[in-house]
Amino acid sequence: MADFQLAGRVAMVTGASRGIGRGIALELARAGAAVAVTARNLADLNDTVREIEAAGSRALQVTLEVRDRSSIRAAVPAVEERLGPIDVLVNNAGVQRLRLALDMAEEDWDCVLDVNLNGLFFCCQEVGRRMVDRRRGKIINVSSAAGLIASPERVAYASSKAAVLMLTRVLALEWAAYGVTVNAVAPTFVETELGALTLDRPGAREAIVSRIPLGRLATVEDVAAAVRYLASPAANFVTGTTIGVDGGLVLR
Repeated sequence: MADFQLAGRVAMVTGASRGIGRGIALELARAGAAVAVTARNLADLNDTVREIEAAGSRALQVTLEVRDRSSIRAAVPAVEERLGPIDVLVNNAGVQRLRLALDMAEEDWDCVLDVNLNGLFFCCQEVGRRMVDRRRGKIINVSSAAGLIASPERVAYASSKAAVLMLTRVLALEWAAYGVTVNAVAPTFVETELGALTLDRPGAREAIVSRIPLGRLATVEDVAAAVRYLASPAANFVTGTTIGVDGGLVLR
């Protein structure tokens, strides 16, 4: 029987103060994991921590600015000192800048790539080094359907998310011999603060839903369920793959 439980495991989730990150942290906690949640502002994590503890799991809030390498190098050992070795890393922190390519300022491009790609990679590297030494571990990267299909005003975001998909495959290949799996999830639009940047535009929600074969937007719970599967023993033989949580959007 497939085992989707995470009792005795330690998970770390970046960008866990709200939206998808909070939902993932809660789902891993419900599966039995102790969860370290990170954000730039520690106070923003208070609600997430309360919900994790209400689910009966241990929680730890840690300050992390993924654009700052020293912050990453400080956060990872802080988690392991308090909770134990990290068994599951979920790279969820992400930003969006909606700009047409000709209007994309250098600082906006740099911000999106620094958070969505560079910060994600260096989190993978910092935690992955420890996982490789221990010869076990699971890394799940949150990409996006935007990394698979082109759409206007997302040149930086889509580029970063497409790069995450290939980064995931390369790390999976390099670290498989050490018992470390690396996978990704690629959601379509989700009802979150980030998704609202597009969904709240006149007519946008209806137009997007009309392109999704299953006829609705993704929920935070849809994404969290896919992450729980990849984090669990049920996915021990799965690596280098991307689960599309998109209702079939990329099929069209």
